[in-house]
Amino acid sequence: MSAEPHTAAGALLAPDEPPPYEHIAARPLTHRTGPVVIVCDHAQNRIPRALGSLGVPAQRLEDHIAWDIGAAGVARRLAEALGADAVLAGYSRLVVDVNRALEDPSAFPAISDGVLVPGNLGLGPQAKAERAAALFHPYHRTIRRRLEALSHGREVPVLLAVHSFTPRLYGVARPWHVGVLWDKDPRLAIPLLERLRRDRELVVGDNEPYSGRHSADYTMDHHAEALGLAHASIEIRQDLIRDEAGQEAWAERLATALGALLADARLYRRLE
Repeated sequence: MSAEPHTAAGALLAPDEPPPYEHIAARPLTHRTGPVVIVCDHAQNRIPRALGSLGVPAQRLEDHIAWDIGAAGVARRLAEALGADAVLAGYSRLVVDVNRALEDPSAFPAISDGVLVPGNLGLGPQAKAERAAALFHPYHRTIRRRLEALSHGREVPVLLAVHSFTPRLYGVARPWHVGVLWDKDPRLAIPLLERLRRDRELVVGDNEPYSGRHSADYTMDHHAEALGLAHASIEIRQDLIRDEAGQEAWAERLATALGALLADARLYRRLE
């Protein structure tokens, strides 16, 4: 694991607190033609000590409003299986959601799935800028640096995002086991959907339960689409990956589905 120093964090992160992201370096594999980077935007439910609990009850910080339950475990295992680089965000989406543009009100949510976040009420520009400097910018700088470091001539990396979603939102059940989110570039997403649907027991969502065409998908818009990289966002239902056994099973399933696809040299070229 590597991380840049807390030089931009000011008083928000103390020197003894975990860094704003976790980086897992790739290990070489022989069966793939190009590099892969995995990101996990909502890997942690951690709150900087200086912000207390943001006024949110401790039990709700274990809930989906604070993080993508199980996603980090899947992302780490998938990176190991694929020999991919991985960058995982180090703090809760309630502090600043790194998958939102900073000007989007949901980047600093005052309420999430009906739960009030008092520490975000009336948040001023200076407080937002401090959170962004400490957490948002270091995470995205690291993703961009890894993408640039793994780009050589015409060869560029594939970018994968691992997320998870709550089985019920606002009281509405969500039947999908897994979803693949994408927008303009079908090179990886469509073949991945087809692979996952070979398992007749799975309910696989195409841009479900969220849509990759939504403007709020900042990480993929900012990195993959802006650079013309082949990419896909994977959403797994949280009740399937709450424990290590589920995380291991889903990482294996995804690695199997992605393995043959990532051998396609066309994925490692920019979309013109």
